[in-house]
Amino acid sequence: MTLDKSHLEYPHRSKGMDHDRYDWSLLSERNPVSWPNGKKLALWVNVCMQFYPLDQQGVPFKVPGGMTMPYPDLRHYSLRDYGNRVGIFRFLKAFDRFEVTPTFTYNTELARRYPYLLDVLKERQNEFLCHGLHMDALHYGGLDKQEESKRVKSALEQLRELTSQDIKGWLSPARNESEHTPELLVENGVEYFCDWVNDDMPYPFRTENGNLWAMPLSNELEDKFILMNNQHSEQSYLQQICDAGDFLLQEAETQGGRILALNIHPWMLGQPHRIAYLEQALEYLMSLDVWNASGSEILAAFKQQT
Repeated sequence: MTLDKSHLEYPHRSKGMDHDRYDWSLLSERNPVSWPNGKKLALWVNVCMQFYPLDQQGVPFKVPGGMTMPYPDLRHYSLRDYGNRVGIFRFLKAFDRFEVTPTFTYNTELARRYPYLLDVLKERQNEFLCHGLHMDALHYGGLDKQEESKRVKSALEQLRELTSQDIKGWLSPARNESEHTPELLVENGVEYFCDWVNDDMPYPFRTENGNLWAMPLSNELEDKFILMNNQHSEQSYLQQICDAGDFLLQEAETQGGRILALNIHPWMLGQPHRIAYLEQALEYLMSLDVWNASGSEILAAFKQQT
């Protein structure tokens, strides 16, 4: 049978995409931006602080990095917990050694369960982002809107109270969303989110409740993606990070400032056989012409020029 012509007619049929969440544009044709002190490259080091429930439900899918064996999967549960007990403190030493300003993206349940760890990180006065309730509280198409609204509201309200910060950033567990997630984020006071990885620079993202900003937190350069998903070596991870820094700096010479965003996990790079590769990556990047800042600081500098 031949399809009716109307089958290919979309409400938002347009150049580049079939929706109106954001305006289509080529990165190379946008107005160039510059970072404070004339720096060419903004370095955003984002640390994912996560809680994986032992009784994982896996609805509607098993969480990447979560439990994989029959209950109780203590091997994977305790390995994830290792990052919050040991790995994170190796991270903090590396950040201090190379004068890196991290951003901490937090599962609210982790903040509630580990008050000592939260207090240690609060003393550093770095930015916190909300990473949802926990890694098994997923946002997805088909999730009841009222239930999702409760998840977003509860995650943000509790984390704001626990951190004493007015949380403005969001990263969904597993980077997964429903069609309602962006609207619910704006409704609950979120200004930027990091789920969409379709750009190298921030861009305004429309919702029915007002605009969000989409921040480019790279998935391709994430430690878990490179080491676990792609099964590349630690040396390859280091090389890819350094290559990205070199290339973006070169691109910034002719197209304006760029952002290098590293998404890292203490249970992954905080291992004794891996921490040296993170240290080498940070040492190299901080030797370049970079402005190291939090997600909010980078977005604020960008918005001043748009």
